[in-house]
This record gives sequence, structure tokens and C-alpha cells, in this order.
Amino acid sequence: MSSDLASLPGGNLLLGALRLPDQALLKPHLELREYRRGDVLFEAGEDVGHITFPLGQCVAALVIGLRDGRAVETATVGREGAVGGVVSQGSLPAFSRAVVQIPGSVLRVEAAVLQQVKQTSPGLRNMITRYSDCLLAQVLQSVACNASHTIEARCARWLLGLQDRLGSDVLPVTHEVLAELLGVQRSYLTRTLRTLQQQGLIQVRRGRIIIQSRSAVEAAACECHGAVKRHFETVLGAVYNASGTLVSLRPASAEEPRMCQVVQGGITPAGNSRPRRPRRNDALA
Repeated sequence: MSSDLASLPGGNLLLGALRLPDQALLKPHLELREYRRGDVLFEAGEDVGHITFPLGQCVAALVIGLRDGRAVETATVGREGAVGGVVSQGSLPAFSRAVVQIPGSVLRVEAAVLQQVKQTSPGLRNMITRYSDCLLAQVLQSVACNASHTIEARCARWLLGLQDRLGSDVLPVTHEVLAELLGVQRSYLTRTLRTLQQQGLIQVRRGRIIIQSRSAVEAAACECHGAVKRHFETVLGAVYNASGTLVSLRPASAEEPRMCQVVQGGITPAGNSRPRRPRRNDALA
């Protein structure tokens, strides 16, 4: 395996953003695997034994199944992140199903091993924490989007998110898969895609959707895509090229944030236990 994780097929941006010493800690434990479309990484209720880092154009979705048979996507993960219990203390039951939507290569590491490595590497621990915050932001924004926005706006948002990860105008996604992820009937989605095509935003072909005008799709999408994108920029230092493709992650610091402790009269960084001098009116605050 290459000593540079980013040199693997397309790389994984989260792993590639780690300092070389942190990459070296993980490298002996990483396993390269191939997945096909529809392969399940884990089912809801199963213990998550591995953390999966998609490479290149491989994309997985976290999906919630409903009793009426429908399944709704809550987050999409590509080479910018990881799938599995990245924050938990090891194997825990999964709440959602994780399924591969765009086939390709991944790197896997046992959840227990990642936890052990995190304990010895503040940089890795900080990077995983930052990514977890961004993944949670994506899930929360998805909840708001599904509850508040039209199917046309939601569809445009999802297409933009996929294009961000793939870096291509040609998105290898079928009507069936997209309808399932958006939680709508296929006939309803077909009408939605026809509307977007008539507006000159996309072209619909068998087994793929082609973005005709990214700027027009951005205008048709709701604010949710931009909100998540800005959070990735703020928390993980995400860098996008002119076409909107996510090309790298550059957090401001790979070190752990300074812990804070509460002291009388205010909050001060850990290691500086000297509180400020109370003011005369502090007791009235």
C-alpha cells in the first residue's frame, strides 16, 4: 500500500488531510476493498465493526427505513468523509442502513483499532471530531430540507451534493435509486426530473443524469446545499474548485482545540487557572 493515502484511487480527503505521522499510525490497519452498487456496509441494528473511508468516486448513503417500505436518505458520504461510528468508543448498533450508491474502492479499519489510535493521536482525534460535526450538520439540514422544501428543490440539492463529490457533470444515478433516497414514488420523481430538464437544468439519460448548468441548478436548489457547504468550509477547511468540486480539506489546525475550564467570574483556557479579578458589579449579573 502506498505511503501516501491520498495517492490511492482518487484518495480520501479526510485521510489525506491528516499529518503524515497520523497517517503512519493508521496505514498498517487499513484494508482496501471494492464495493458494487447496492452493497450494504451495515444494516440498522447491526454492530458497526468497521469504519469505511470511500475513495475516488465511491459514494455511500445513510438510509432510514420506514414501516411502509419506503427508505429515506439522511446523509451522503463520499471521499470527503467516513461511514460508521467514527466518534463512538468502538462497535455499537447502527441506527441507519449504509448502502453503496456509486461503486468503487474504500479503505476500512476496525472500529476498535481506530478508537485505540485516536487515544494516541490528538491530531487524528481532532480531525474525526471535526468531521463528525460536519456529518451531523448534514443530517440535521436534511431533516429540515425534507420537512420544508419542494421535491424539485430537494432533488436539485441532492444532485449538487453528488456533483461536489464526483467532480463530473455526468452523475451515474438511476431514477429508482434517486426516488428511494428522496423518499418519493418513482413516477413522482420522473415528473420532477422532466420539469428540471424542460427548464434546461439537466439532461436525463438511461442510468445517468447530466448537469447542463450548475449555476441554474444552484438557483433551483434550496439553501440547504449552501448551508452544509459553508459548514464544511468553516469546520474542516473544505476547498472547492471553480466548478464546485470538493478538492481538499484543510482544517486550520490539526491539533486538539484548547480545553476550557469554568472559573469563578468567567471561562479561561485550561492550563491558565488564574481567574480574572471580579468586578464590583459581578454579583449583580
